[in-house]
Parts: sequence; structure tokens; C-alpha cells
Amino acid sequence: KEFSSVEATKEHLSRIEKADKEINAYIRVTTDQALAAAEASDKRRAAGETLGPLDGIPMALKDIICTKGVHTTCASKILESFVPPYNATCWQKLEDVGAVNLGKLNMDEFAMGSSTETSAFGVCRNPFDTDYVPGGSSGGSAAAVAANMAVYTLGTDTGGSIRQPAHFCGVVGIKPTYGRVSRFGVIPYASSLDQVGVLAKTCADAGTVLSA
Repeated sequence: KEFSSVEATKEHLSRIEKADKEINAYIRVTTDQALAAAEASDKRRAAGETLGPLDGIPMALKDIICTKGVHTTCASKILESFVPPYNATCWQKLEDVGAVNLGKLNMDEFAMGSSTETSAFGVCRNPFDTDYVPGGSSGGSAAAVAANMAVYTLGTDTGGSIRQPAHFCGVVGIKPTYGRVSRFGVIPYASSLDQVGVLAKTCADAGTVLSA
């Protein structure tokens, strides 16, 4: 209780505002929703009703994961006005335990790439050296964690799209066993291979998120 969820969320939003102009990890930042979720988390904590270790933690989602009431573009102009009427199961499970979503993350268009250079919303850059790529297709998910613009993120992996950007950005990436995490509400690339997974700073963090 050295700081509140609202303080942590505002710090991450400030970091996004300062750093993301150069990195371009975010397609959309959901400031109002994030602050509302953080305030709700702090109220629960004050009442002794915390939902668990992820309650109030600022995170973000690859923009292939459907979010109710928030644009989900898959980094494509084709879907730039698409607002899902439901949440993907993976996001719903995290929202149910109090996760604070900072926004939707850049990626290769429709997840078909390995450098996050094919996004309709601009190239994403490696936080350690912006002359280099962050990998892909979950490049925004890896870059956001590496640049301290989210505590953890969700990505998807069909043929390396979590593992490769995690390596390029020096973060932990876990591709779960196929079927371990529901694909409902995740825009498909190859349904028989797609998997939702976690990008984080540590193995312990990744494990905590995967458990949820």
C-alpha cells in the first residue's frame, strides 16, 4: 500500500504520453476506462475486498483481442471502426480479477508478420534502439512491457509471434499449450495454431497472469 492503483495507472499513462510518440506501441490508449478501473480497484482494496494479485495492475492488450466498447482493429484500416459488442474470454477473465486495461497495442496487420512494420497505424519500434524492430506480430505487446508502458500485456502466437518479439525486446514471453487459453473473441489468423499468451518482465509475473 505504498501507492495506489490510480497512482500506478497515472504513472503508466504519463510514460505512454512521453515515450510512445517514438515507439508507437499503442494504437489506442483507453485513459478514461483505465482510471475508472483503477479507482474501483482502490475502493475494493480500502474495503478489504481485493480480487487477487492482479487487481489494479495496469496492463494492455494486443489489438487482435476483442474489447467490449473499445475499438479492435487488428492493425488494419478494414477494421478501424469496429467496436466489439463483447469481450474476448481471455480479457474477460482478467477484467474479472480487476485488471486495468491501458489500451490496445500495435501489431502486424491481421498478425501476418514478424516485425510490426506492416501495421496500418504506423511502424512500432524497439525501445532499446528505435532503428531496430521489436519483432512481431505482437511487437507492441513486447515493446510496451520493455518500455515500462505496461506491467504486462497479452499477445498471440501462431508461429512465433510472442516468443520472437519477447526475445527482441528482452522480456519474458510465454506461448501456452494449444487450448490452454480460450481463443473466443480473438480475431483468427490460423485457428488451429493461434494461442493467446503473456508478455511480462519476469517468469513469476507471466505465471500469475497465465493462471488467471
